[in-house]
Formats: sequence, C-alpha cells, structure tokens
Amino acid sequence: MSRNEPIAGFAEIVGAEHVLTAPEERRRYAHDKLPYANFRAREGALVGTLPSLVVRPADTQELRRVVARAAELGLPLIPYGSGSGVLGGTIPLGGEILVDLQRMCRILEIDRENGLVRVEAGMNGGAFEAELNALGYTAGHLPQSLTISTVGGWAACRGGGQESSRYGKIEDIVVGLEAVLPDGRLLRVRPLPKRATGPSIRDIVVGNEGTLAIITELTLRLWALPEAEEVLVLALPDRPSALGLARRIMQAGLHPRLVRLYDERETAARTEGIAAFGERPVMANIVLCGEASLVAAEAALVRAFAAEADAVETEHRPFEEWRAKRYDSISKLWQDRGYYNDTIEVTVNWSRAAALYDAIASGVAAIHPQAHFSAHWSHVYAEGVCQYMTVRLPPMPQAEALPLHARLWQLLEGETLAHDGSIAHHHGSGLFRGPWMDEELGVGMDVLRAIKQAIDPANLFNPGKLGLPARPDAVDPYRDRGDHA
Repeated sequence: MSRNEPIAGFAEIVGAEHVLTAPEERRRYAHDKLPYANFRAREGALVGTLPSLVVRPADTQELRRVVARAAELGLPLIPYGSGSGVLGGTIPLGGEILVDLQRMCRILEIDRENGLVRVEAGMNGGAFEAELNALGYTAGHLPQSLTISTVGGWAACRGGGQESSRYGKIEDIVVGLEAVLPDGRLLRVRPLPKRATGPSIRDIVVGNEGTLAIITELTLRLWALPEAEEVLVLALPDRPSALGLARRIMQAGLHPRLVRLYDERETAARTEGIAAFGERPVMANIVLCGEASLVAAEAALVRAFAAEADAVETEHRPFEEWRAKRYDSISKLWQDRGYYNDTIEVTVNWSRAAALYDAIASGVAAIHPQAHFSAHWSHVYAEGVCQYMTVRLPPMPQAEALPLHARLWQLLEGETLAHDGSIAHHHGSGLFRGPWMDEELGVGMDVLRAIKQAIDPANLFNPGKLGLPARPDAVDPYRDRGDHA
C-alpha cells in the first residue's frame, strides 16, 4: 500500500486541508507535556515517533468514517485533544495516525431543568467554562490546565479539577456520553441519574485514554454559580495538624469549594512577610461557597475545627495570589533554565498520608542531595487525600539526569503502593505509568486486557498506553533512559 492511499482516503472524508502531512506539522503532535519528552526535546530527540498523519474530523460522523477507514487499512489511531497531558498518553510509538478532535468544539445543549450540559469533546476547557459562567453556571471542573485542555480530554484521562472536594472529579460530573468504538460503532450512555443495570459502561469509557473508545460528546452536570463565598487562610503548627483539619472538615460532611494544604517548603514560598507563619509553618487555604446561610454555618464549623488544631487565621494575600495565577504553570520556567522538573500526584488514605510524605522526602534526599522535593494536598475527601508532589533535579548532563529521574519515579510510585495508595489521582496513566499498572490494579489489569482484546482485537486504538500491549513495530520509549521501572 502506498503512503498516498491512506492520505487520499482520509482527505475524502475530512477534506484535504484537514489531513496534515508535512514533517513540521506532524512534529507538533509528536509529544504532549510529558516532562521526560520535554527533556528529550531539549536535545532534539523524540521519545516515540512522528505520527504518520494528522486527521481533523469536524463531527462524529466524520470521525466514525475515519475510524472505519483506519480499521480497513489496519492503521492505528490516537485521539488528540490539545496535548496538555503530562503522562505521554498521545505519544505515537509506531507512526500512528493522530486524530485531532479540536474542530468538534461546541456546546450542543443546556438543559436547565435537569441541570445538564451537552458538549462536544474537542471544546477548549476555558472557552467551555466561560460560556457557562456567562449564563450563570459552572461545570465545577477547573483543572490547572483549564485553558489548554479539552472537555473530552478531561474525561478520557479521568481528570480532577481544583474544586473537586466540592464538585467531584470528572467521573462524578459526567452523566452521559457518546464514543466511537474501534469498529466504528457509536456507543451511547444516556444521561440518567442512577442505574442498576449491571456494571457501569460509562466508567469503562471514562478514563480509557483512547485505548477502548474515542469520546465524541459528553453530558455533564451543571451548578449555579454560588451566591456567597468565604475564604480562610490558616497557619498551622505542622503537617499532621493540617491533614487532621482537612480530614475533620470532610468527615463532618461539609462541602468546601477548595481545601489546599502546603508543606513547609511550599508555605514558605507563598507567605513571606506574614508573621503567623514564623511559628506555624504550614498553610491551609479553605474556601466555602453556596447560599449565604450555608456558607456562614460551614465557616463557623471550620473556625471551630481550626481552633482545635491550634491554627491561626491570617490575611488572604497567599490565596488571592494563587487564585490570580491558578491556571499558570511554572514547569516551563524550570525547564527553560535547564532543570529537570516533574510533578507527580498520588492518593492515599488519611491513616497513611503523613508516613507516605516522610518516606518519600527522605528517599528523594538519598537519591540526590540537591534534588528538590515539596508537596501540597489540594483534593481532599472523606476517606483520604491527593498528595501532589514536585521533584526537581538541578542542571546537569542529560545522560546523568535521566537515570536519576527514573529513580525518582520509582521511589514515588513504589512508596505510594507500599503505603497502599494509588499511583494516580488525576493526571491519568498514559505511557509513563504503564510499568506500575499491574501492581496498581492486580487481577483488575487482566480484566482490562480482556476488555481491550474483545473491543479492539487488532490493537488499533492508542496501543501501548495504560499498561496495555504496544504493537510489534513500536519503538522503546525509554531507550535513552535506562531501566524505567
């Protein structure tokens, strides 16, 4: 089969201008924001390969025809939102076709009576939330990547927004969906409140990262913008006190808009000049919202819990500065300076949270004396918490840095599993977490492989991700790094 044959076939479906073939165009799609890929790009190298083509369908019907055509030709596909993922979920390993969904970018329906919104998967998250805000609503899903991610990407990677303690993660917000299967059939999950009709098909699709289905449309919950808000910035004596306060708030049944706890290192970077943090070096930012009477009642309870934890209420400046830059990322700043900066988020039960932090902090110091380690806890639930960690190696030759970076990942994921936590909270698994998926899911990974084999026996949808098999012609993505796991 000549290279021009698939190009012509896809051009007939989406139009020639929406089939990208030039090397410089394809290179833009060759990796997402995976830090390891960015490290390699600094020296002009790819982790995987260039995509063989980029195809940009305009709607679900065009996408179904693209999928059917690819299946006829035996060509693998990777769905692409806007490349904001940090785990390599869209990296081609063997010249796969990238399917860019960003032309599918409309709100299709707002159902005010049932509190639902129907939206195409390729819509930019910032544009989506802005349109809802203009109508007096929020979807409640506000990741740091809001302005550079897509709604479909949120669901595909099982993402979590900064206000997940109130509104839930994306799997709690998605009520219905449509997705295209590897054989071109359209799967629909109707947006109903609850079901008792066997295992949840919705939850097989949400989080599948394009390995089982390509999400084309989502129906999400809507909330009215809150009428009142109260902000508390607290200085606490230590990390266990802060974690205990967050646990008390969530287990009391409160619904804070935001709970953000910072370790000593991250607190110090945000609180210069505020005297209270001299004696109490750990900060908690807590935001309550909703109807005014409920906000007042919840704020009174939080202040009572805070007093029990020996917390002191301080000025709001650290929170307001964070809110003003909440969708910014500092990672690129460090990368441009030649550092090796990465962020890793895991979850753990309250009973193991303090021990997990201590184990990782001491382990990072042992790997490299100049390695930076810090953490905050920004997604809290009744049973536990997400620990969001920053690790950073100083500038050094890449041949030295990449094996150290691998050891940091082994430490953080390994200690999380040893403390009975989960290796991911909201970034997903993608390519980079594949080596730990068997230990994470156990027998469940055999179930996932069986579903993949049944739905996609030719392994055409995003091969090699989620710990699932790559195709025989795939490159080794870690060939320049050494042992990954």
